[in-house]
Amino acid sequence: MTIERPIRRALISVSDKAGLEDFARFLAGQGVEILSTGGSAAALRKAGIPVTEVSAHTGFPEIMDGRVKTLHPKIHGGILARRDSAEHVEAQQTHGIGDIDLVAVNLYPFEATIAAGKGWEDCIENIDIGGPAMIRAAAKNHDFVTVLVDAADYAAVVEEMKQHNGATTLELRKTLARRAYARTAAYDSAISTWMAAQANESFPPRFSISGELTQTLRYGENPHQQAAVYRTAEARPGVARGKQLQGKELSYNNFNDADAAFELAAEFDARADGAAIAIIKHANPCGVALAKDLLTAYRRALACDPVSAFGGIIAANRPLDGAAAEEIAKLFSEVIIAPGFTPEALKILGAKKNLRLIETGSMPGRDAPGIAIRSISGALLVQNRDSAVTKESDLKLVTKRAPSRSEVADLLFAFTVAKHAKSNAIVYAKEGATVGVGAGQMSRVDSSRIAAWKAMEAAKTAGQAESFAKGAVVASDAFFPFADGLLAAAEAGVTAVIQPGGSMRDDDVIKAADEAGLAMVFTGIRHFRH
Repeated sequence: MTIERPIRRALISVSDKAGLEDFARFLAGQGVEILSTGGSAAALRKAGIPVTEVSAHTGFPEIMDGRVKTLHPKIHGGILARRDSAEHVEAQQTHGIGDIDLVAVNLYPFEATIAAGKGWEDCIENIDIGGPAMIRAAAKNHDFVTVLVDAADYAAVVEEMKQHNGATTLELRKTLARRAYARTAAYDSAISTWMAAQANESFPPRFSISGELTQTLRYGENPHQQAAVYRTAEARPGVARGKQLQGKELSYNNFNDADAAFELAAEFDARADGAAIAIIKHANPCGVALAKDLLTAYRRALACDPVSAFGGIIAANRPLDGAAAEEIAKLFSEVIIAPGFTPEALKILGAKKNLRLIETGSMPGRDAPGIAIRSISGALLVQNRDSAVTKESDLKLVTKRAPSRSEVADLLFAFTVAKHAKSNAIVYAKEGATVGVGAGQMSRVDSSRIAAWKAMEAAKTAGQAESFAKGAVVASDAFFPFADGLLAAAEAGVTAVIQPGGSMRDDDVIKAADEAGLAMVFTGIRHFRH
């Protein structure tokens, strides 16, 4: 079989006209006959490039508002015919079917249509039928046919045709075929996902997800692992869709930690709650605070655990200003992620060339729907994103003493932070700032003790003899199975507790809280984060 295959006839039908004119002009200059349809044919004709309408080639008009135009034996026969098969060649001669050596199709813009929030009819009409059929046919017959689904690949075809006297190599055709099938798979995935969403079907019998490669990483979680970033269709602001303004290339762990930090900062509305800073280390919060301005929020967040914050990720819920940037610049950080940066902040942080700055443009909605996916051996675990938001009206008082107004505010704040800490998670907070975090432990009492120890260490660092936990509140992401975790917090000096409740020993825990003079509320919502 001949590896190089000359291109003599091409079919071009693209919704995205980027690069079309230059590519088609090159093909025409090589003596390639160009078949085309609708808007593509009109664009080529306007550019003065010779083009034959598909209907003229097939002898059959476009019908049904253009739904039927390329679904014809002279098109698919020309694409699918094996040039080395006597039977195929005979069928072509009998039925007057000429070879089609190149197919360039980039499909109706279905994804863009749903992203724009168009209605059902518009979305349905933007489901391409003929395009995927031609792409799949050309990709199947890649021994003879070159298939293009992305304008970014035009240049590779042009270069090969220049080097190989108007032909392409098998190696390139195989590469383009792989990309073609990936594109049609992603396209069908987008359609099936959208249709399931329209039917409010959270978990259809078949689940598919697709992503576009945006970055190959130096390595994964560890140096011996390979990794890459694939962007999905979810248009949620964050590190994956943000713009890197400066700094070294993001690592796998940078992406993971920056996402954790930004999602935590997004829990607090800049207008309603004030400025928020979240400092993350290894996907766990080591300091979170609210204040009237970012500088104060940062200082209070850092005070929670200044040791762990070294080399961490910092997220803000509003554009970072110069005052906060100047203070943040004193600490070694890996990444700062925020919806924006003022010119003054950029000038200050620009002196730290390796510091990565990610600008997202906006904040994601804290209660926006979405899915979370995790791989296990041979399967995917799929669930709804944990978008539950606990309000004061959700709290159920279970102790004799009710929390004060300031305690309620801190309880809600602490419970929100606990939602973003690895289980078993315990968060101590006071006056809108974390003062101790215990996370990722096998027992809840250990997390409680670690959080208390952290609060004591932070106080020592600040030059105070009394633990930061004194007068704080405590949040637990899940119920206390025994009273020991609560008692450890009481010994540290907390005054109020927030937890989901639901343990068979709730009565024992409530009794212990009453005996310790604590106020305790149940939320009825658990926030495990393994």
